[in-house]
Amino acid sequence: MWVLLAVFSAILLGTYDVAKKQALRKNGTFAVLLVATALSTLFVSPFLRIGPAEDHFKLALKAVLVTASWVSGMEGLKRLPLTTVSTIKGSRPVFVVLFSIILFGERLNWMQWLGIAIVLGALYMLGFTSRRDASAQVRKTGFIWMGISVLTGVASALYDKYIMKGMEPMFVQSWTNLFITIILALCVLVKRLAVSGRAGRASSDRLRPRSREWEGPAPSGVGGMSEAKSEGALPAHPDRFVWDWTLVLVAVLITAADALYFFALKQPDALLSIISVVRRASVLVTFVLGAIIFHEGNIRAKGLNMLLMAAGVVLLLIGS
Repeated sequence: MWVLLAVFSAILLGTYDVAKKQALRKNGTFAVLLVATALSTLFVSPFLRIGPAEDHFKLALKAVLVTASWVSGMEGLKRLPLTTVSTIKGSRPVFVVLFSIILFGERLNWMQWLGIAIVLGALYMLGFTSRRDASAQVRKTGFIWMGISVLTGVASALYDKYIMKGMEPMFVQSWTNLFITIILALCVLVKRLAVSGRAGRASSDRLRPRSREWEGPAPSGVGGMSEAKSEGALPAHPDRFVWDWTLVLVAVLITAADALYFFALKQPDALLSIISVVRRASVLVTFVLGAIIFHEGNIRAKGLNMLLMAAGVVLLLIGS
């Protein structure tokens, strides 16, 4: 049962990635995350109830890990093609499987090991076909953000296994979403204050008399415009907010995907290593929709790797 829950969660997660990419076309990173998470919190608010202070502290820590993973992942998503981002995120199960065996003593049968090996091998080969998907500067910045996202995402997954032993799924999801919303709201507030401060200083500078050496046309690098153009994947107004119904879709998809994930993880015989690999197979959904909607390149080579990954997922389903 827990394997099927993980599969449906992966399908929703892949669709969520596509909707999130679409939402970033109109809004900045924090705007998308804050609105989508606030809506998700509203959806699960009926399950909010007072619990032990220790549980709330644990969920606040989880919220910090999730927020760090989301923000860094969204920054990477803005700089890299969707299929490339999905590939990098696919490296998470490598670490999750390793630490699940070390920390939780999970044991896999030969078919599960074979399925994991095939999926991870497909993800590794997919990385080579994604190298030409962006310019060198965009790749460098995007890969740094995605590296942070992967590390915090792995820590969050391992932490989930630990906290789910003594908490109910909807209790975890509802309070974690609320804490994430608060953290993101504080981040947005700090960013707004910082931007207002810079705008005030810039306004004061414009009122001062200019020296002769600045009387000509402005150099191409003034205001950071040349840097912004070097990373053309970035939006012109990274912090703006424009209402988009895609945000509601993002919230619905992540709420349902997380709920299925927590219920799968709560099952007594559930294996985090298997659930993590199956959830990363969401790249199959992301790949298909990304190719159709965003017309991303290098599809034929990536498609062969996707077929190999699908074969690995089938083995995991049979072996579990």
